[in-house]
Amino acid sequence: MESRPYDMDKRALRRFLRRQRQSLSSHDQRLAARRLCQHLKALPEIRRARRVSLYLPVNGEIDPTPLLPWLRKRHVEVYLPVLRPFSTNILWFVAYRPTTPMVKNRFGIWEPELRFSAQRHNRLPAWALDTLIVPLVGFDGNANRMGMGGGFYDRSLAFMHRPGPSPTLIGVAHACQRVASLPVEPWDVPLQAVVSDQGFVRR
Repeated sequence: MESRPYDMDKRALRRFLRRQRQSLSSHDQRLAARRLCQHLKALPEIRRARRVSLYLPVNGEIDPTPLLPWLRKRHVEVYLPVLRPFSTNILWFVAYRPTTPMVKNRFGIWEPELRFSAQRHNRLPAWALDTLIVPLVGFDGNANRMGMGGGFYDRSLAFMHRPGPSPTLIGVAHACQRVASLPVEPWDVPLQAVVSDQGFVRR
């Protein structure tokens, strides 16, 4: 089902779509997370990946973490995005293991703590990841993504506009976050697919 309103301006559309996902009950959130992960497990980009980044959800984002036991059983290395210190909206990708020390960042999101993240052997450059599972606020039928507006992923993955090694990008969202169409900006880093609790769309 497609949500209303591609005629809204971006800020209003973000607010509308965030309210859509935040209105889901905790039961609906858990059910959506299970269904999402079933669809993710079927994707070849996930099945063949050895190094995967995902995220810890906040503010009603769909939860990809039920995928963790399956990934670890397959000996996949898992990474989390971390706010890079002393930089503007840039992410590190840091190893996420049962022993990783965690803290809340300035947005209230759990992430590996700074001393752990600052050690080079605990993180990977984004180009060395196989697949990134990324959150979004809205998406359309061509796998275009509307993010939170901070540009964290677009800045951190800007290298993907140039030739060279790069990961597969998979957006994830609740089906209620789909809209008819989204504007595409020159700096937007394209996704290969968006997966929801009701299926997926590809570029």
